[in-house]
Amino acid sequence: MTGAVPAGDVPAGATPAGGYRPPGPGTGLPSVVPAALRSLGVPDLPEGVHPASWELPEARVVVVLLVDGLGAEQLARRSGHARTLRAMSSPAGAEGFACGFPSTTATSLTSLGTGLPAGGHGIIGWQTNWRGRRFNHLAWQDGPDPASHQPLPTLFQHAARRDVTMSTVSWPQYADSGLTRASLRGGGFVGASTHTERTEGVLRAVAQGGRRGRSLVYAYWDEIDKAGHVHGPDSLEWGEAVEALDAWVADLLGRLPAGAVLAVTADHGMVEAPHGSRRDLAHEPALASGVSLLAGEPRAPQAWCAPGAVDDVVAGWRAELGESAVVLSREEAVEAGWFGPVRPGYEERIGEVVAAMLGDATLLDSRDLRPAVLGLRGHHGSITDAETAIPLLVTQT
Repeated sequence: MTGAVPAGDVPAGATPAGGYRPPGPGTGLPSVVPAALRSLGVPDLPEGVHPASWELPEARVVVVLLVDGLGAEQLARRSGHARTLRAMSSPAGAEGFACGFPSTTATSLTSLGTGLPAGGHGIIGWQTNWRGRRFNHLAWQDGPDPASHQPLPTLFQHAARRDVTMSTVSWPQYADSGLTRASLRGGGFVGASTHTERTEGVLRAVAQGGRRGRSLVYAYWDEIDKAGHVHGPDSLEWGEAVEALDAWVADLLGRLPAGAVLAVTADHGMVEAPHGSRRDLAHEPALASGVSLLAGEPRAPQAWCAPGAVDDVVAGWRAELGESAVVLSREEAVEAGWFGPVRPGYEERIGEVVAAMLGDATLLDSRDLRPAVLGLRGHHGSITDAETAIPLLVTQT
């Protein structure tokens, strides 16, 4: 995998960054849409976006299906539930496909939409510190203007300017959400609430190819992520959710026009995170000391600290968490490249202390999370292979 570490341990003699390396330029999740645009004959990319180091077949129609929570390790364990996906292949040169850090939906969808790692687009985690309060990028309630918070052009906008008909097929409530406007803006939007509506939405978008007959469709599928969070990624329900996805893909492939390319990928994987392995600032003063705001995710917490307390928090977390986490200061995490190159001005969006949880551990503050979140069995966000390795499966009709 792309420099991640196993979920269960830290390698002997590991660097302060835990041996983790994010996907390099032209690889991993940020490279999916650049590869799709090249497949469609678009010769250029926005400034700062690297061309993919791998290729899709030439086509007039490309459908990118992002399956929320479909980690490569989990899919490999349950491949018997996915005969259609199992028959698809990964493009040459795309070995060890991965998302970036933190391995979470808001960050990954923005990397897909912009072709940039977290440090380049600035959507750094599920939650962050915005003007001294905790801000949730998924809910986007009472937050910044999406277009100014993430002002760079998206690849979807770029596609539309290059005579490619660009369409998103997703839940209707996401049409004008803050995250969509920040990360995935551009082209048309087709709301779809059922499997049948998703199929019809993709086919309708494909049929609307512009004057040059080229169509790029982004479709989003989130039932597997929901099953993993609620029941765990090793659960019966997770396998059933994969079976439903696989059946839908098989039906779609039978209805796409000849020569269309379908690329299936994901935003992150997931680990089982039992409540017995939870560390909670609400009940552990040694972990709470010096922390003024905790954001990030339970598998990748980011802390903002009281004035002058950063070094003490780093030392305290390292002592308390031991081998269950890699703990870095903001400066160490940026220097190690965890977020990729960080655009000037975005450093403060990263916690002053950044932790990557290992094994099955989580770190949170139960005072600040809803009961539904506290009850989840599956989590993601960290640097382990189980969370960062994602599939890239391609077929042409």
